[in-house]
Amino acid sequence: MEVKLEKKYGLLTAIAMIVGIVIGSGVFFKTQSILINTNGNLYMGILAWILGGLVMLSCAFAFSNMASRYQKVNGLLDYSESIVGKKYAYYVGWFMATIYYPSFAGVVAWAAGRFTVEFIKAANPEFVLAVSIEDGGALIGPECIAIGAFYLVLFFVVNVISPKIAGRFQVSATVIKLIPLLLMSVFGIIYGLSNGVTVDNFKYSFSTNHYMQDANHLLGAVVSAAFAYEGWIVVTTINAELKNAKRNLPIALVSGSLLVMLIYIFYYIGVCSGAPIDKIIKSGAMISFSNIFGGVFGTIIYVFIIISCLGTLNGVSFAASRGMYSLAVRNEGPYPNIFGEIDKSTNMPSNSTYMGLLFSAIWMVYFYGANLSTGWFGYFNFDNSELPIITIYAFYIPIFVLFMIKEKEFGFFKRIITPIIAICGCLFMIFATIFSHGLQPYNRAKAYGKFDVPVLFYLVVFFVIMLIGAIFRKPKKDKYL
Repeated sequence: MEVKLEKKYGLLTAIAMIVGIVIGSGVFFKTQSILINTNGNLYMGILAWILGGLVMLSCAFAFSNMASRYQKVNGLLDYSESIVGKKYAYYVGWFMATIYYPSFAGVVAWAAGRFTVEFIKAANPEFVLAVSIEDGGALIGPECIAIGAFYLVLFFVVNVISPKIAGRFQVSATVIKLIPLLLMSVFGIIYGLSNGVTVDNFKYSFSTNHYMQDANHLLGAVVSAAFAYEGWIVVTTINAELKNAKRNLPIALVSGSLLVMLIYIFYYIGVCSGAPIDKIIKSGAMISFSNIFGGVFGTIIYVFIIISCLGTLNGVSFAASRGMYSLAVRNEGPYPNIFGEIDKSTNMPSNSTYMGLLFSAIWMVYFYGANLSTGWFGYFNFDNSELPIITIYAFYIPIFVLFMIKEKEFGFFKRIITPIIAICGCLFMIFATIFSHGLQPYNRAKAYGKFDVPVLFYLVVFFVIMLIGAIFRKPKKDKYL
């Protein structure tokens, strides 16, 4: 008897997945990146958060229309196949399984390791790292990657052994991770307004060297914000396991995305109200937490941040574990008979999960070698936390275009206006990523006397991986479970 994925998740879990996956490590360490990119200009930083959020919201709303119509095994692949075609869907699925999900998981696992090490250092200042490396005030030594690797394995194992525990953790982590964000949003703004720090920091934006910025500053900030917003598309991977998916998935996509956008903007203002801008740029958001809540509570905040990162890691590993399975059930990709298997006791695609873990580990090591060390890969050093944005948004565009052409039963607004807005958002994000990353040498490589154009070499790697995927494609009759 063929084993199928069960309807085991409700609307609350779907919303928790969006909020829990999107709100994770990015909002905590990309806040500093946005301040650096904008040279401390708060107005430009807020604009970056708004632009990144609008792109996410426009795409989420466009996909919510598709979610109300298509429901099979994996949302994005279902939309790609039904609207564009089977061959296109295969390459979307191959990209998600080999690059997007595992790369995202590897970076988030490292971030969880980084904040764990920072918590240990804050709680015990005498703790000595084997190799102490600092970047913008953040510890990025090998201890971070070791702890991150432990987290990576742990959450893939939890997802494959007990998906119910993983689902419950996702909801719990979502609630917990909102605590530091909401506290900072409220008390940070109150603190800053009461002692004048907020006003001073906004005035700082108009000072001689911080008011006039070129487009590269804004676009670089938007790309950093985009990483903090990434992950919302992951929730479409559970549409076959979501109760009343045609109703609940659109609600989850739109409401979850809008909630994240509002939280991010108020959190950013709160952080920038807790300390002078130049100090936040140097030391990161934790200096604001320490100033506002004191040293002890500031240290405890690390626990909430770690849980926040782990909530994101849990959700992304959840999606990555279904990467190869989503291809296998269509009788495509390598060894579909193996990766399409469902464990009868856990109702999980175990073999697909193990492959997702392998890909995630590879990208995690790459992230450390290319971004946090002296640059292990020569010209092929690029930021795999941000550059996959180019290809994921490029993949969305044909889906939106053909949706407008083929789906005539929708009204004018849903069929024409919504996809056009989403396409504009995708094009903007692609341009912003290329402009901010591709028109200048990669910073760390430049520091070591090398020159490269990261976008070009990322695309080389992307096309090589796609060619490997072409070898495994089996254009046979699909086999939906």
